[in-house]
Amino acid sequence: MPFQKVQTEKLSQSVVRQIELLILRGILRPGERLPSERELAERMDVSRPSLREAVADLSERGLLVARPNAGIYVADVLGSAFAPALVDLFARHDEAVFDYLAFRRDMEGLAAERAARLGSDTDLAVVDAVFRKMEAAHGKRDPSDEAGLDAEFHMAIIEASHNVVMLHMLRSMFDLLRQGVFYNRQMLFRTRTTRDVLLDQHRAINSALQARDPAAARAAVEAHLGFVAGALEDQLKADRFEAIALQRLQHERGR
Repeated sequence: MPFQKVQTEKLSQSVVRQIELLILRGILRPGERLPSERELAERMDVSRPSLREAVADLSERGLLVARPNAGIYVADVLGSAFAPALVDLFARHDEAVFDYLAFRRDMEGLAAERAARLGSDTDLAVVDAVFRKMEAAHGKRDPSDEAGLDAEFHMAIIEASHNVVMLHMLRSMFDLLRQGVFYNRQMLFRTRTTRDVLLDQHRAINSALQARDPAAARAAVEAHLGFVAGALEDQLKADRFEAIALQRLQHERGR
């Protein structure tokens, strides 16, 4: 018979499994500091030796990292999604920008569709809360806060889609965007007219999600990212034309 004796799981393994799931589900994020050993042991109701054993296991597998005199952090597991040489290649070619946006359009359209169907009321409340912050930031002259909330809004939708593979892949893509590998997101928010259009697009996405309309949510995301691609293409053309105009001006002044 294929039956075996049931064995009681070690406390340290229960701790390991709980922290693994928090990282897998994107609740604990790369670079996030864990509570102190004493506080974490109290919260999880385990002994400190059991906690240390679990932390050692997770550290050995590259999910946690200890920083001297600073504590225990979630490892930057996203950094391994793309090799440094590939990241450098992305940064050197405009073609990668538009492939990046096409990938996001497809994946985030699907995420929005899933979020409208599968997201809990709490998930959608988080999306709405981030959008309300965007509305408040929209009134500021400096677009930095609004540009930062743009990324938070999109990530909240991806989290609400409840697909952990999509979550970690797109989070790694947003990390490259934050580093300026593809383009400077704040560039899109430079003009008031464009900021108004972008806010309206995010409002349409949020409204479709709150109405739990999967088709409308997907269409709104695709329209938004299509607009972003067009705006970036126009900006790249304008930059090239300006560079040529400067060359002509320098040539005329030197004659």
